[in-house]
Amino acid sequence: MSEFNPLGVEVEARQAAKDTFESPEFAALVHARQSIRLFTDEPIPEEIVRECLDLALLAPTSSNLQPWAFYWVRDPAKVEALRAMCLSQPAATTAQALIVCVARKRLWRQHARELFERFSESGPESVKKYYGTLIPIMMSPGPLNLFGALKRALFFTLGLFRPVPRGPSTASDLRVFAHQSIGFAAQNLMLAFRAKGYDTCPMGGIDPTRIKRLLKLGYGDEVSLVIGAGRRAEGGLYGPRLRFPRERFIHEV
Repeated sequence: MSEFNPLGVEVEARQAAKDTFESPEFAALVHARQSIRLFTDEPIPEEIVRECLDLALLAPTSSNLQPWAFYWVRDPAKVEALRAMCLSQPAATTAQALIVCVARKRLWRQHARELFERFSESGPESVKKYYGTLIPIMMSPGPLNLFGALKRALFFTLGLFRPVPRGPSTASDLRVFAHQSIGFAAQNLMLAFRAKGYDTCPMGGIDPTRIKRLLKLGYGDEVSLVIGAGRRAEGGLYGPRLRFPRERFIHEV
């Protein structure tokens, strides 16, 4: 684990060369990533898909809780079913790899316990308290969401007098937390494919309920989006990139 914990304590020394890493090619990579809706029939080598998935798992995630899962659908029958569940849009029917991005909010408890155990013997006391006490208190909604509702009311009251952390505390907060995290990882995945010379299309026009049944996902797991990947075909880019004026979105205060 080569990241910093949520309290800013380094849990493993990073390589010095990475501390000041700067790549002029990154901007070009971001500009090169566009949603492609038509792919050639050239297959993507398995090792490239696996490497891109590994890079997706390096995305940031709050408290390092990693509430996500990726399903690379490879069984031919499941692929055909998934294409139909993506409404048979060209980005799905021509994709050479289909990856379902799943928000798995229930993992927070298991991962917090494992992180606590990792630090329990030699980690800083503040980290042990964070994963052993603070995270369970902050994130558990309790039976019927009662604890979460109580926490929300408490945070609202305390927030009248000073800044306070206000979540995630309820079940709906945990959904936002999980989908936010899988969104970070999905962007890593798409940039990784582009860096390897392949293109992607994130698809939200899907039937998540049917996809959940197809993959036999667990209780509380939610399909966030499906990413189709492949080699760009002629006509696969439907038009030039359109972005509204930056002044509409970027504010310096």
